[in-house]
Amino acid sequence: MIEINWALVGMHSINLAAAYVLALPIAFNREAKARGAGLRTFPLVSIAACGFVLIGIDIFDGSEPEARVVAGIITGIGFIGGGAILKNDNKVSGTATAASIWATGAIGIAVAYQRYEVALLVSIITFLTLQFGYNAKQAVRDSDVEKEEKS
Repeated sequence: MIEINWALVGMHSINLAAAYVLALPIAFNREAKARGAGLRTFPLVSIAACGFVLIGIDIFDGSEPEARVVAGIITGIGFIGGGAILKNDNKVSGTATAASIWATGAIGIAVAYQRYEVALLVSIITFLTLQFGYNAKQAVRDSDVEKEEKS
């Protein structure tokens, strides 16, 4: 007969919900910017990373194999993010989306280890970078164009 530890189910539910919620600001930003990854991808990456680490914690209890689980997650999420990067001629796009996918994985890992302060900060910093970084990037480009025109 299968035994279910309902206290553990409750704790894991809280962790997975936190990972999901903390990924949402990033997901909304990418969705609003019409990027390939958005409202479905980012929360799923976060809860999957969290879930894998929770499994590793429960099975390996702080041993070296648990660290290997985390290393595998980091590598796997990097591979997923790599799929978001497109190169056309001399232009590369999708690097911010790829980096934010990786950051979302870090959110899930941090939540699984109950490092909510890290998860919250990664979520906020990633969101703010995506939200305001584009305008800053455009301002720098416009400044460079003005300098070239004056030369």
